[in-house]
Amino acid sequence: MQPLLHEACESLSIILGEWRGSGRGHYPTIDDFEYTEEVIFGHSGKPFLAYGQKTKNAVNGDPLHSEQGFLRATGETALELVVAQPSGIVEIHQGSFASNESACVINLESIYVETSPTAKSVERVHRLLRIEGDTLTYDLSMAAMGQPLQHHLAATLERQ
Repeated sequence: MQPLLHEACESLSIILGEWRGSGRGHYPTIDDFEYTEEVIFGHSGKPFLAYGQKTKNAVNGDPLHSEQGFLRATGETALELVVAQPSGIVEIHQGSFASNESACVINLESIYVETSPTAKSVERVHRLLRIEGDTLTYDLSMAAMGQPLQHHLAATLERQ
C-alpha cells in the first residue's frame, strides 16, 4: 500500500509518476545527439520526492546516461535537488517552483557540483522543468570541460 504523500510535497504532486519521451543534446565538446528518456518521480511518505532518470541512444538503443536523486521541498516555493550520476558527478541544486492543479514550473541552479577523480569536469548546471497537464518539458544548461554555461539538453516527455 502506497503511503500518503507528505504535506511538504503536496504542491509538487503534479510531477509524480512515470514520464517517457525524447530529447536532443548538443555541446561544443561532443557531437549532437538524440535520445529517448524515462523519468520517474515517486515518494515514500517522507518530505522529499525520489527521482530516477535514464536515457538511451535514439538510433541504436544503447544506454547513454542515468542519474538518481531526491527533490526536497524546503519551503512554500523553495526546493533542493540532490543528484548522483554513475559517471562520478554529484550535484546539489537550490531553486523554486510555482504550481497549481494542472501546471508546474521548477527552476533549479547548482550550488555545488563535485566530480570523482576520473569524471569529466562539470562546474555548473541549470535545470528548468515545465509540466502542463500530462506533458513534461525541460531544458538543461551546463558549464563543463572548460566551456561557459550554455544550453545542453531539451526534451519532451509524456505521463505514462
